[in-house]
Amino acid sequence: MSTSQSSPTSPVLIALAWLLVGVPLAYGLWQTLVRASALFTG
Repeated sequence: MSTSQSSPTSPVLIALAWLLVGVPLAYGLWQTLVRASALFTG
């Protein structure tokens, strides 16, 4: 059985999930920009 009301998700849990995804994504983007700039600056 499913109920129509679900418990609200904790804002801390949402922030933790965003950090878990955002930190590696930001690092990857930063590394891409650094290496791409090396191609253009010599």
